[in-house]
Amino acid sequence: MKDHNSPEYTLIENDTDLRELPVLLEKEPAIGVDLEADSMFHYQEKVCLIQISTRTLNLIVDPLSVNDLSALAPVFAHRGIRKIFHGSDYDMRSLYRDFRIEVHSLFDTQIAARFLGMRETGLASLLYNQFQVSSDKRYQKKDWSKRPLPEPMLQYGVQDTCHLIPLAEILEKELMEKGRLFCVEEECELLSMVRPNSAGNGSLFSTFKGAAGLDQRSLAVLEKILHLRDRLARQRDCPHFKVLGNRPIMEIAQMKPLTLADLARVKELSSKTIDRMGQSIIKGVREGMDLPESMLPLFPKKPWHRLKPKEARRVKRLKIWRDRLGEEWGVDPSVISTNAQIEATAVANPGRPQEMAGIKGIRRWQVRLFGHDICALLREAG
Repeated sequence: MKDHNSPEYTLIENDTDLRELPVLLEKEPAIGVDLEADSMFHYQEKVCLIQISTRTLNLIVDPLSVNDLSALAPVFAHRGIRKIFHGSDYDMRSLYRDFRIEVHSLFDTQIAARFLGMRETGLASLLYNQFQVSSDKRYQKKDWSKRPLPEPMLQYGVQDTCHLIPLAEILEKELMEKGRLFCVEEECELLSMVRPNSAGNGSLFSTFKGAAGLDQRSLAVLEKILHLRDRLARQRDCPHFKVLGNRPIMEIAQMKPLTLADLARVKELSSKTIDRMGQSIIKGVREGMDLPESMLPLFPKKPWHRLKPKEARRVKRLKIWRDRLGEEWGVDPSVISTNAQIEATAVANPGRPQEMAGIKGIRRWQVRLFGHDICALLREAG
């Protein structure tokens, strides 16, 4: 009897062995895939492990030992091989960022579970509910960049992928019975095309939660502190949060402490942190305070469309319809249509289903299943 908690695997640690993988994988109709990264431990995160499972093999590729992963690119691009991931947004971005690997024929089991109305869509829950397999999550937040990796961590690496193929088959069968498989396939196709966000040359505060509500002087202070944190994180080779958390940074931007005594009043800022970088923080605050009025930053405003009365009426009707249909399907209403999709549709006010294809964010499956109903609702709403 196979031990689900101790699956056998082959570790790939050199280019010679890696080049043999396409021969093993190119004839497979499907492979289960997962990644492990070191985002909790280093300034520049990277993929540290790639786990691949077929029906009979569990393979672990060590990207930190293999010099060239280009041999895997054709496998991931092969449209005849289904790549089964779970919650793959991060994986799609990471594979492209680190190796320029593109994935085609993606099947994401988390998306499938959402379209089936499953309440718990985490992989651990799905595996337990379907196979009574308990996933060991002790190593989930370990540093995967350390070498050599201990045996228990390598075992953990394949615990999930070795069940992805049978899990996908169960979910696919249910989706076909409910007539929703093509919906999931389109969502997976779109997900496979996500790419890493470009760093850009904009202000650091532009992506900082809560910055939009700050005045210009506070933004100037915030930007100085964020640059300080980024510089120290780079020097220490650690993630930003290990240098300074977002909550004390926001307090610093609002309070603008100019002395160590002022800084001591910032909640969640430890005395150890103050001792280590207090003077640097105060220097950053002073630089932000001394910035001339003419050079104060402005938070970039996103284009915002105020709904007209007719548009708001359409939104209300569409949300009532969406919520009712979500209940009939037994899924979260956002699976049927997100609020953003509803607002875009209400503003565009298409008269025919064919006109919905040009609306930003609208899927082909939504037009196919709901196009006529939506257009009829819009006509009724006026």
